[in-house]
Amino acid sequence: MYNVGVDIGGTNLAMGLVDEELNIVQRVSIPFPKAGGGPETAKQIWEKTNELLGKAGADIKDLESVGVVVPGSIDATGSIVVNAYNLGFHDEPLKERIEAYFPDTPVLLANDANGAALAEFYKGAFVGCNTAALLTLGTGVGGGLILGGKMFNGGMNNGVELGHMLLVSGGKYCTCGNNGCVEAYCSATALKQEGIKAMQADPDSMLNKRAGGKAERMNAKVVIDCAREGDEAAVKVFDEYVDYLGSAVACMINLLDCECVAIGGGVSAAGEFLFAPLRQNVHKKSFFENHGRVVPAVMGNDAGIIGAAMLKRDQDKKL
Repeated sequence: MYNVGVDIGGTNLAMGLVDEELNIVQRVSIPFPKAGGGPETAKQIWEKTNELLGKAGADIKDLESVGVVVPGSIDATGSIVVNAYNLGFHDEPLKERIEAYFPDTPVLLANDANGAALAEFYKGAFVGCNTAALLTLGTGVGGGLILGGKMFNGGMNNGVELGHMLLVSGGKYCTCGNNGCVEAYCSATALKQEGIKAMQADPDSMLNKRAGGKAERMNAKVVIDCAREGDEAAVKVFDEYVDYLGSAVACMINLLDCECVAIGGGVSAAGEFLFAPLRQNVHKKSFFENHGRVVPAVMGNDAGIIGAAMLKRDQDKKL
């Protein structure tokens, strides 16, 4: 039997046929059909699913489920995409549209960060864990929780927003409308913004030279690279970033006693240059002396497909 995992992004719609050993045996990626909205998305999922099954020498009877993850909020019934701004989905009945093409196959819908956490649980950094947390550090901060060996979607099934935990009372403005969120301090965007400030304050810095004095050429990688090379301005920005991120991770450990916290997203590509000081920072702030591991996420671009394909297995565990 196979499960189809569908990872819908604002640029591409990626799909994979996943076998019982969690291998992606066939995959396809197409431009996300934004102009066609939900109806065209559902149609493409149907057509590409049949294409994947055909290439594997299988048919619809060999399909256990269709799992779909999206970068947006899902209603408590798991049926409607309430808001997915990059997709142009608002109160979009996506599950129902897909089910019309798959009347005899379970269709499941989830947030992409939850899907990524499931992928880490079944095949990645969380294998063997019962309680774990994933933080993805990109343009924003997303994340997902594994509690009791299952994906946790909130007590009222509204989801979890790790990026919008309040980190600094009355702190920097966040795109959600609040002030002081984790996202405002720990995203790649936040690191970039602090890099711009430091560059402008110190024209002689490596930061300023690498960016050519232009704010639009600054990004998180420039900050990290300059800090790695010892630029004083960049080191100060990076150290402050690690301190805020350490506070966010320690809060999750203190609250949940996680066996593992995994960090994904673009910033995690810094490797041990990030993780070595981050672990020290987390250890200082953790209530527990023997606390959980802090590690890089490992599923990368396969996280969405694998996580989506595992939604049915996760649901069955909860029944």
